[in-house]
Amino acid sequence: MRDSLALHLALFRRQRAQIARVVDGQTASFRAYEARFRRRTAAYRSVTTLPAVYQQVQAADVVYVGDYHTLPLAQETYLALVERALASGRRVVMALECVEGRHQAIVDAWRAGRVSERSLLAKLGHASGSGTRALLAFARKHKLEVVGIDRRAQGERSLALRDAYAAERIARAARAPDRPLVMVLVGQYHVAPCHLPAQVERALGAETRKGLVVYQNAEGVWWRLAREGRVGAVEAVELADGALCLMNASPVVCQQSFLDYLEAEAGDAPLLDRGAAERFREMSALIGRLAGVPVGRALDTVDVVTAADGDVLARIQRRGRFTQTELSQLRRHILSRESSYIPRARMAYLASLSLNHAAEEAAHFVRHCAVGDAMDAPRGASEAFYARCLEEALGFFGSKLVNPRRTCLGVAEWAKRFGESRGVERQIAAFVLAHKATESEAPEEAVKLLPLRKDRLFHGVSHALGYLLGDQLYQAFDAGQVAKAEVQALFKDPFEDPRGAYFAWAERLSA
Repeated sequence: MRDSLALHLALFRRQRAQIARVVDGQTASFRAYEARFRRRTAAYRSVTTLPAVYQQVQAADVVYVGDYHTLPLAQETYLALVERALASGRRVVMALECVEGRHQAIVDAWRAGRVSERSLLAKLGHASGSGTRALLAFARKHKLEVVGIDRRAQGERSLALRDAYAAERIARAARAPDRPLVMVLVGQYHVAPCHLPAQVERALGAETRKGLVVYQNAEGVWWRLAREGRVGAVEAVELADGALCLMNASPVVCQQSFLDYLEAEAGDAPLLDRGAAERFREMSALIGRLAGVPVGRALDTVDVVTAADGDVLARIQRRGRFTQTELSQLRRHILSRESSYIPRARMAYLASLSLNHAAEEAAHFVRHCAVGDAMDAPRGASEAFYARCLEEALGFFGSKLVNPRRTCLGVAEWAKRFGESRGVERQIAAFVLAHKATESEAPEEAVKLLPLRKDRLFHGVSHALGYLLGDQLYQAFDAGQVAKAEVQALFKDPFEDPRGAYFAWAERLSA
């Protein structure tokens, strides 16, 4: 197995386990439902093209498009298929899972102009995210009927009840005398032919309508293509049962969109993968101007990669000389789902398509432009610890320039985490609390408390202390207590005495 594929697969498995830990309610019926979907999408029969997909969409009566709710590209792809459906000349109906059927009256009133968009979104509640707003805006622009197909249900039979309810509403729309083309957008598991499509057939009874299933980025198919070395070269495939699957995002990117949704901080916003590099450069230029650091020429050579890029380690190796030990450390860092700026490779790795993370790495890039190799200079263990604290502080400060609403764990939250967590997380909390308690009055004692021998503790504690310092620095800068010239000097400081610099700033900002 190629190294890039092995890394991608390892990241996928780790993220799948992370998602499983936070998702509750996986009943026996859900697991059986999921298993049927996975059996249907384990392999593909043949490769096809987007024009061929569009032809099949236009020839169908009901098209079931699988959705990954937190991935904007999934909704964009659905709308691209709706546009192709419109080209058929038939009336098109949008049947959406993100709208509950009980809200149909207000949706109709909004389409007729009797209710404001704000009132509609308030009624829809948590379902009114950016993806839903984009779908509704498209429907209104093209004067398309919108049918809400979801309902609330809990317990063992919740999936069956939701499918039966959606099927009745889809069948009602499909029975119209003018035989419209009904474009369904619903969670990926639902569109397996034995699930929602089978329920629609039952609801239609003696009437027949031609159905078409269009999955998006089914995991089994994607990994099969990846092992064959065909990812990126294949736009779509046809499965054994005639269903289609569009291939435009890796399963890792889909997972990350969900994890980003769970971890989103105040004021944060998702970046589109294809726009991540451009936004990184915009934020680097903004932070560079404030820091007094010219970044224009360097922006032409910096590389910005995400988990969607399957050859991350190979690209790192090409852009900088790394030992096998260093590459192993970088691999572990990537698997930990942490973003980073790698000075020797002049590369920003964005583990999350998050505005905050991209801004933080942009600040690290600006810092590298200011001090060059000094940023990555070899140091003794304790000096390296405080240098990392200061680099983390500047990164967090830079991200606050872009998103002032960003927060980090304060001392009180670390105390709570110490009481509630276990293992490494509890150890990190203990070191953070001990260091903060002694750093102002007895810095020489604080130095004795450094976790220098275990990488996870070293990185976890320096990361936490750096964020705390960076947050204090931003608050003082915003209040006019730290001058712009001082911030510029800090960005350009090679940190020849990082321990002294850390304690000097910690004392000043805590006064």
